[in-house]
Amino acid sequence: MLVACAMTGCDRSAPKLSRLPTDAVVLAFGDSLTFGTGALPEASYPAVLEKLVGRKVWSAGVPGELSAAGLARLPSALEYYQPKLLILCHGGNDLLRKSGEDQAAENLRAMIRLAKQSGADVMLIGVPKPGLFPSPPDFYANIAKEFGLPYEDVALKTIVRDNELKSDLVHPNAKGYAKLAQAIAALLKKSGAV
Repeated sequence: MLVACAMTGCDRSAPKLSRLPTDAVVLAFGDSLTFGTGALPEASYPAVLEKLVGRKVWSAGVPGELSAAGLARLPSALEYYQPKLLILCHGGNDLLRKSGEDQAAENLRAMIRLAKQSGADVMLIGVPKPGLFPSPPDFYANIAKEFGLPYEDVALKTIVRDNELKSDLVHPNAKGYAKLAQAIAALLKKSGAV
């Protein structure tokens, strides 16, 4: 319980989400972190999260994808999966390639608008910027506040600072993805989605 509190920041109240019916579809959308690079497919965070929340969680992660490509890909994913909830974990490759935080932020905003227009709730995951003490850039928190989204900003930061939870410099291993899934599940419960 203490780990779950530490990972989700128990001192903050989470914005509320609509309760997900048991037959609801959740779409985990992002890049290699969503794909599960560094672990077997069944150990990716979407696969682990599905077991934790008892809802179908589809993984739509594309390794190496920049946020502009994610924005271009999202409409067809929303149409195909028709999710009730989108878990958005994107922008890490923009940060790695130093291709512009402002553009990444605008792409994330556009993705959130698309998801909301499709009728899906959105949860945002902050991706740490590489550095001595990796942590998500401020634009993630600003976007979460702007749209009133539940926001998970601690788990990945904690994982990338712990070599036992990583498969390489930026990707979790199976233990790391399990911790990310647990943090997301805790926030979904806190927000009323499950």
